[in-house]
Amino acid sequence: MRKRNESVTVEHERAAAAAVPGPLDKGCSLRRSLRLPSSAATAEGMKRPLGRRHGLWFRLRKLILWLLGVYIAIPFLVKLCPAIQAKLVFLNFVRVPYFIDLKRPQDQGLNHTCNYYLQPEEDVTIGVWHTVPAALWKNARGKDQLWFEEALGSTHPVILYLHGNAGTRGGDHRVELYKVLSSLGYHVVTFDYRGWGDSIGSPSERGMTYDALHVFDWIKARSGDNPVYIWGHSLGTGVATNLVRRLCERETPPDALILESPFTNIREEARSHPFSVASTQYFPGFDWFFLDPITTSGIKFANDENVKYISCSLLILHAEDDPVVPFHLGKKLYNIAATSRSFRDYKVQFVPFHTDLGYRHKYIYRSPELPRILREFLGKSEHEHHH
Repeated sequence: MRKRNESVTVEHERAAAAAVPGPLDKGCSLRRSLRLPSSAATAEGMKRPLGRRHGLWFRLRKLILWLLGVYIAIPFLVKLCPAIQAKLVFLNFVRVPYFIDLKRPQDQGLNHTCNYYLQPEEDVTIGVWHTVPAALWKNARGKDQLWFEEALGSTHPVILYLHGNAGTRGGDHRVELYKVLSSLGYHVVTFDYRGWGDSIGSPSERGMTYDALHVFDWIKARSGDNPVYIWGHSLGTGVATNLVRRLCERETPPDALILESPFTNIREEARSHPFSVASTQYFPGFDWFFLDPITTSGIKFANDENVKYISCSLLILHAEDDPVVPFHLGKKLYNIAATSRSFRDYKVQFVPFHTDLGYRHKYIYRSPELPRILREFLGKSEHEHHH
């Protein structure tokens, strides 16, 4: 009996212990299990937007600091390495249109054009295109370089074309101008300065001018008494006035100088460029950082100074909507030339092209008035050239 009572008592105590704490623990753990996940979810939900905002702000701040670093570093880099600014002036590394064979001008629709290579100096080779007048097109087919050189001695005048920066002698707008001039009865001789296209050498203002002088002398040695005109476009106007000034100083001037979209000098042109106009407003010391290195590199292209020493007829062509070389610079250059004593015995003419025509920087060749302008200025008609 005693054992039985004891066992009953033990079982009762176990049952009581199981009955009382069990539900309490269960209830507490239930309450804990209900409460804790709820508060954790809330905290997690709050952390996510905060984390996103923090990550976004961190990335934005990193980007701002990076841009600020570049903004500060580039001017000092340009200042310390003037060669960078020279590259930006010449843009000779931009060889558009891409993937064309400069040895094959016929691929650009110039079936009456021959490709030459001349050597102005040791270790310098320049690629040259010679397009004969359209009247000689049939005779030119299949002919070699010797025939083309001898053709310069025909009765047709010659235009030495000096192109601007970037691209090559095979640039689209340049090719279209060659076609127009050829149709008007001119030989067109053009070339890539050292460092441009397939020409070998390092670009510099002195080197570009010497290349032009070499080609001019090469033409004169073959053209006899035929008129030789020099046509410069954009940066090529700087090469053209450098060349013609030297020719006038040695008393062998060309028969006329044509400047398309010219500037006064490279510093003023660089300052008037749309990018520079925007930068000067927000960048203190712009001249010191960006313009002085151009001068340090020996790049001047001082058209405004050169025209004071030029003694031959001058024609300036400029579109009012030119976004690269502002129209007012071409007009300013004309005003300097027109009042210069060196031009007192020569014709100086400025021809503007209205904004509505949309010729901008490189499409003046599209003007239906261009043949008349050239004929009147140069005093030669296509008929007179042919006969």
